[in-house]
Amino acid sequence: MKHKIESTWQGKKKFDAVVNGHHLIMDVSEEAGGEDAGPRPKPLMLVALAGCTGLDVVSLMKKMRQEVEYFNLIVEGDTEEEHPNAFVKMHIIYELRGKDLDPEKIEKAISLSMERYCGVSAVYRKAQVGITHEVRILD
Repeated sequence: MKHKIESTWQGKKKFDAVVNGHHLIMDVSEEAGGEDAGPRPKPLMLVALAGCTGLDVVSLMKKMRQEVEYFNLIVEGDTEEEHPNAFVKMHIIYELRGKDLDPEKIEKAISLSMERYCGVSAVYRKAQVGITHEVRILD
């Protein structure tokens, strides 16, 4: 399967990317010469990870008959000090609330996502980005 996006320069440091027919503006802060008109590109790597594993976990939890009422992901990333400031590790916090959630099923869904289904985490693992996670079941 091939994926394709287009990203067109809009002046200064702003780009308009078209992804699956949706526009996504990327920019940098005014201090860095931009207009702060959109997110920076690097944090979008964290967004991609959250979206990929989040979609997997929601689907798997439904198949496991887990009634999730609330699901939130927080993804933190640490970069190296020197340029290109590549990510060296990421940490995902899965926050869930629901009726009689089974922690073992949640961990199984996360494990399946991270080890088998999520293409974004697979790419990051190949790049030797350490990915850890924790689960918070909320009352």
